[in-house]
Formats: sequence, structure tokens, C-alpha cells
Amino acid sequence: MRPLAAVSVLALACASAPALAAEAEAALDVDQGTIVVTGTRTPYKADATSTATRTPTDLKDVPQSVSVVTEEQIEDQAMQSVADVLRYVPGAVISQGEGHRDQIILRGNSSTADFFVDGIRDDVQYYRGLYNLERVEVLKGPNAMIFGRGGGGGIVNRVTKRPLDHVLYGADLGVDSYGGWYGDLDINQPLGGAVTARLNAGYEEFANHRDFYEGRRIGINPTLAFQPSDSTRIDLSYEYADDERTVDRGVPAARAGTIADPATPLTGYRSTFFGVPGVNRTEFDANVLRGEVRHRFSDSLSLTSRVSYGDYDKFYQNAFAATPVTVTPAGAETVGIEAYNDRTHRENLFNQNDLVWEVTTGPLAHVVLAGFEWGKQDSRVEHVNGFFDSGVATVSGGRRTFVPLGRTIAIPPITFRQGTGYRNVTTDADVMAFYLQDQISIGGHVDLIGGLRHDRFSLKVNDLFAGTRFSRTDTLWSPRLGLVVKPMEAMSLYASWSRSFLPQSGDQFSSLDLSTAALEPEEFENLEVGMKWDVRPSLTFTAALYRLDRSNTRATDPADPSHVVLTGGQRSKGLELGLSGEIRRGWRVSAGYALQDAEIRRTTTAAPAGRKVALVPRHQASLFTRYDFSPRVGAGLGVYHQSKSFTSISNAVILPAFTDTNIMPGAPTTVRGTLRFRF
Repeated sequence: MRPLAAVSVLALACASAPALAAEAEAALDVDQGTIVVTGTRTPYKADATSTATRTPTDLKDVPQSVSVVTEEQIEDQAMQSVADVLRYVPGAVISQGEGHRDQIILRGNSSTADFFVDGIRDDVQYYRGLYNLERVEVLKGPNAMIFGRGGGGGIVNRVTKRPLDHVLYGADLGVDSYGGWYGDLDINQPLGGAVTARLNAGYEEFANHRDFYEGRRIGINPTLAFQPSDSTRIDLSYEYADDERTVDRGVPAARAGTIADPATPLTGYRSTFFGVPGVNRTEFDANVLRGEVRHRFSDSLSLTSRVSYGDYDKFYQNAFAATPVTVTPAGAETVGIEAYNDRTHRENLFNQNDLVWEVTTGPLAHVVLAGFEWGKQDSRVEHVNGFFDSGVATVSGGRRTFVPLGRTIAIPPITFRQGTGYRNVTTDADVMAFYLQDQISIGGHVDLIGGLRHDRFSLKVNDLFAGTRFSRTDTLWSPRLGLVVKPMEAMSLYASWSRSFLPQSGDQFSSLDLSTAALEPEEFENLEVGMKWDVRPSLTFTAALYRLDRSNTRATDPADPSHVVLTGGQRSKGLELGLSGEIRRGWRVSAGYALQDAEIRRTTTAAPAGRKVALVPRHQASLFTRYDFSPRVGAGLGVYHQSKSFTSISNAVILPAFTDTNIMPGAPTTVRGTLRFRF
């Protein structure tokens, strides 16, 4: 197992630079509403966002750490996944996600649900594609005032491509040294009568250094834009996603470890598949409809209404290494194997309405946001464990068997059936929220931002197997305060305080039971100071210092083991540095560094105070740079590094790479070539 360090080389670029610049300008103008962009947008550098405040705001005026990975950077590095994107975001760590989903750790807080598309929640567990994106925004620190529940360490927002006012034809075709390949299509066509259409589509075949790994992904996203008047625009979008792939949980630890003597990953088995070909698989289908209406009543008053409906089906099944490598009395090395499958169907329906009013009162300029959000999420989840019924030696009621460790793992037949651990549950989640925010400019050098949100989150759980029902309703206020001081036009200093919450049902509504139904939600409170400085008009440096406290985590009541109480606490603190943009014309750079520490502050049954939080490396660093020799030819080089971390809260296994419950070996040197066309 080698330390997490990788190098990527950029293939020659075949693209029309003027066409790309024009596309960037038009797309940004649509996304930011009233922001008017002139000239050529700087690659790798974003100037504004409407996600962090729900209003078009210059990034220097946002009192929060925001990292933006632009379309140009995604293309230059041939990124194909959220994991690829977040490697270049300081303070973001990628978890293995059990081989079937995106899972992120932001400022020491792990989540499978803190994902958004154009500001709307996208919390189903799956791997997200990049084929239809303008950029990816990572907002760090809790901010429930904007996003509602969750987001304890921050959120990841994908900004999709919208129809443009000019003709565009584009295609990408790429292949790597393992035989994986992909192709993307981007077509934009004005249809006349103030109607414009755009089609983004992508297809990818998976292959890598791991044995038996394969799969494919399809994404299709047609969009239409109508502009019946100068003051009104309507965007309609449909997205279809289809993903099938091998579920690969990685390799076990070399041996059981302790805090005093932590174990390390199993070496020499980089390619060995600790599963069953054909059994370890996942299938995901999604059909998503989105609509947005923007209307300006006047130069100072506008309304944006968004609606999103999604229907999601997912199935995944896997056998995996459930124990470290153990040695029998006879000296043979074995590993424990378990198996299970999960089936999920979810329907999401969300509606957001934002009224923005720009007004001046004396020496103060205000941007006032008043909003209402409504959402409904209906889910059904069935969990079935695998049993070894073929007469082999088993433990845990037939759910675990031990097999010899070898270059190829031979796992006996598995029967998936009802039994120990079987679960069949439906959940109905409803949320209704109101929020109010004021961004106040005092002259040209001081900005204040204050906001308050009220959420009513209701969850009903019906356990179809046990015949029991649970329900809980939480009503919470989520505040946000920020101060921005601009000593010069190119620099801003900020301080902020924010709070977020997560109901005890967890990210995926799976934790609510008789014990947790009566418990208050977890809370996340963030204190942060930072700086944003345009070193050059085309180059931005950012810095942030933060302290993030998580409270109301659960633990078993010492006086009564049948009850759960709120006792736990966690603190994350750190420094994040970033540099993005152009050092000089044609020389692009994206660099980041994070120093972070996350530990348990109060003892729970899971861990005593002082334990380090899993999968949070103390140091992270990344650098990617590209130099254009001409408008059509460029080359780039990138490197990223992550220091060691613990695999779990037990602090019993130390890893030098990305991990989860299982350990995923880092890929050896990989070559990927891409042809890109734009007309």
C-alpha cells in the first residue's frame, strides 16, 4: 500500500478558445441573474455565486469558505466523478462509499446526503456524473439557513448547464490504460421564438486495476428555455441516469489492531477482489424533472421559483471482508466474509420560492431575501442478509464464514433470505420552511449578513416486518451571522457564525426507532474567520480558520442499557488555503492545503473522549497547473497528497489512503487520453 500521492498529465486540447469563452460568459450570466459579465471569464476562477446566499453575490462578499471547481478544470483533468473533483478541494475527503455511492467528509463530518443540484436537495445514495455540469461548488461549514437540515460540515452543489443564446456543438471522447472509456455530447440550438434547447448526454464504460471490476453509466439531460419577455425566463429539464457496476469493498486490514498498536492495510493484494463476481453488483435508475421560473417585477424586485421531482430505484448486493486477516491455530491465514443486499425506492418532490428585494435606506444598501420551501420524500427500503447454508463452518447465526486468504478469494454459495437483521421499512418525510435574510452594505467597505430559518421536519416510519410505527416532528430555528470588511477593492476579510441540525433519523431516515424518536436533533455550530484576495484580477487566494462543534450525538444510557441518551460531542478545527485562476495569461493553477484536527470531545459508547474522528487526515495538499503553448495546445500536471488517517472511530487501523469500513487500494499509474471538440 503506497501513500496517497498521484500525478495526472493533461492530454493535448483540441478546442476553439473563443467559443469556449463565449459559452462561459453566457452561462454565467444566466446562472447569476443580474450579474453582467464582460470580457473573457478566467479559467479556474469563479467570481460570483447565487448558491451561498440564494442571491447573486460576489464570492468576496460571502462570509464562508467556498471552493469552486469550474468546467475548464473538470475538462483539463478529465474528471469523471465527484471523487475526482473533491481531491482538489481543501478540507474535503472522499470516503469509499462501500463501492456504490458518493460519500464525503467535510471538516470531519461524514455524509452520503449533503448533495444538491442547482441548490435543490439531491440526497439519494448513488454515484453522480459530471457530463452536464457547468461547475461544482463546495460550501464548507454548516448553513441550514440556506440548505435546511444536514450539511454539518458543508455541502456539495452541482450547477448544471443551461440553454444558451447561440449555437454550440461539442463532444468528448476519452479512454484510459485499463480499457475504460467515455463519451460526452453537448448540443445547444436556438429554436426561434425565444426558445432555446440544449442536450447533454454521456456514456461511460468502467474498468480499473481491480479484478472483476466492470460496469457502465448512462446520462441524458435535455433542457428547454423559454423567454416570453425580457423580465421572465422559464427553464425545464429532464434527466435520466442509469448506472450499473461491480460493488467493490476493497481489502481487509492486515490484522486486528489496537490504539497502542494500530494495524495497517493488507499489502500485496492490490487487485484481489474480496467478493463474488456477478453477486457484487449495483443497479441505479433515476428520472428527474426540474423547472425554474425567474421573473423581475422591477429593477429591484425579483422572484425565483424552482420545483424538482425525482423517482429513484436502487439495488445493491455484496459479499465483503468483514474481519481483518486472522491466523488459525494451524497457522493458516483466513478472512471473515459476510453478505447482504439493499433495495431502495424513493420519490422526492421539492419546491423553493425566493423573493429578492434590493432597497436603500439612508446610507445602507439592502438585499433582502424572503423565502418558502416545501418538500416531501417517500421511501421504501428492504435489507436482506446473506447466509451460508451450504454446510460450511459459520458464525453469527450463519451470516459469517471464514475463507483462506489467497490471490483469488473462493467464497462458498450465498443464500439471501429473511432472517437475522432483515428489515422492510417505509418512511414519509415532510419539510416546510420559511427564511428571511438581509445583506447590508455600509458604504463600499463593510457588509453585514444576517438570516434566520424556521424548519418543521416530520418523519413517519412504518416497519412492515416488525409491525411497528414511529414518528417524530422537529421544529428548529437556524441562524446565520456574518461580517465582511473590505480594506481594499481586491481583498475581503470575514467572520461568521452559523448553525445547522440533523434529525436523529440520520442522513437517510434509517435511524429512527423507539429509542431515538424522543431525542433532540444533532446540532452543528461553526465559527469561522477568513480572507479572500484577488492577488491579480485573474488569480484569487483564499484562507479560512474554523472551529466546528457537533453535539447531541447518541449513546446508550449507562443507567439503563435499553435507552439512548444525548451525550456525545465532536470538535473539528483547521486551516484551509486555496489558490485558483491564472498566474499569467495561458498559465492556469488550482492549489489547496488543509490542516485539520477532529476528535471526540465527550465519551459515548462508540468511543471515549480524545479519540480521533475517522478518515480525517491532518494534512491535505493538491496542485494542478496547465500551460497553453497556443490557443489550441496545452499541457498540465497535477499532484495531490493526503497524510495518514484512521479507518474508524476505534483508531485501531492506520491508513495512508482513502478508506471506509473496508480499505480501497490506490490505483497505480494510469494514463487517460481525451479528444475534445467544440464548434
